Amino acid sequence: MRFEYAPGATPIDPDEAKGLIPAHLTLQRELNEYEESNILEATAWLFARRRGDPLDERFIHVVHGRMFNQTWKWAGKSRRTDKNIGVSWFEIPVRLRQMLGDVRAQIEHQAYSPVEIAARYHHRLVAIHVIPNGNGRHARLMADLLLTELAGRRFEWGRGSLVAANELRARYIAALQAADAGDCQPLLAFLENA
Repeated sequence: MRFEYAPGATPIDPDEAKGLIPAHLTLQRELNEYEESNILEATAWLFARRRGDPLDERFIHVVHGRMFNQTWKWAGKSRRTDKNIGVSWFEIPVRLRQMLGDVRAQIEHQAYSPVEIAARYHHRLVAIHVIPNGNGRHARLMADLLLTELAGRRFEWGRGSLVAANELRARYIAALQAADAGDCQPLLAFLENA
């Protein structure tokens, strides 16, 4: 399998690449399609009825596992290596618990609108980068679940694919980078007006 990465994507290291389940895939396009099929099944499972708490650490892993369990042997497991993005791998449990506690407090005290709480949740989940790969797609689905609970709706995510290298993905990455620098307004604008 030859991996090709869109700008801002997390490369898969050689040990993680050995965890690819379908041996017949040879092109990145085929892998993307295979993963998308797996993700659609997980999304249907997740939204068929209330499936769990998006603020529960174990459930976060369960959802990733459902999203990629037919594609990667390490689906749903915390990463054990450092990446080009995210906290050091050994900090993941602490940072994830801190983030989940912060989001619970934001909800309890109505610190932000439901949309902003879900957007900030998404950003921090991506920034922690819990799993070896698929973090953006996973964090988008988890943010949709949280926003569904808080406001009864989901994000549009630009009404297009954020996997392929295109202008929409570039805007999304730029919005995440602005949030990294403490400015969530571009991410909110992307989510609300894309």
